[in-house]
Amino acid sequence: MDKIFLMLGLVFTFSCKDAPKVKQEIIDNSKSESFKKHTTVKDAKISDSLLLEKGKMYAQKTQTVLGKNLMLQLQKGGPVDAVAFCNEKAYPLTDSIAAIYNAKIKRVTDKPRNPKNKANELELEYIEYFKSKIKNKESFEPILTSNNGTTNFYSPIVTNTMCLNCHGTPVTNIAPKVSQIINDKYPYDKATGYTENEVRGIWSISFNKEKN
Repeated sequence: MDKIFLMLGLVFTFSCKDAPKVKQEIIDNSKSESFKKHTTVKDAKISDSLLLEKGKMYAQKTQTVLGKNLMLQLQKGGPVDAVAFCNEKAYPLTDSIAAIYNAKIKRVTDKPRNPKNKANELELEYIEYFKSKIKNKESFEPILTSNNGTTNFYSPIVTNTMCLNCHGTPVTNIAPKVSQIINDKYPYDKATGYTENEVRGIWSISFNKEKN
């Protein structure tokens, strides 16, 4: 969701943990004006199970490829090599997967490490929605919307213990050497201070159903 953004959740990454599989639902309209401006209850409902599964598959495929490559780097040289991999290879790998499926695949957050991964106004609304659901231990499904023939899929990325090695508290969770590398590469890093079971960000995926 930044090139280190996948770091240490699937192993050490932003892709920390898939949302649990729970019953489908229609999301409630947020009270915020920005949410009302872009989204309606009708637009944001889970209405097409095939498209929903397709969005889940794109997220899972991307996560699997990133995780597999990250594991190789961890086995070679530990977290330091993993940081280098995330910095140099995460975006190209994600883009190559997106090209295969003719989709746009992003990982975005309200607390970016790489500014490229900063969520837009609507994505921020969805992040807050998922945060509320998880905090209150309420059931949820990924959000599916449609706009001019384009399907948009949004699903939360939730932290687990492994994520904290890169996104937890410095010293307590993040090794000093890893912190130094992150600070050198991302001087405006905001992606620390997390605990377990928090929304780190979301998958934001769009695709044209006629071409997939």
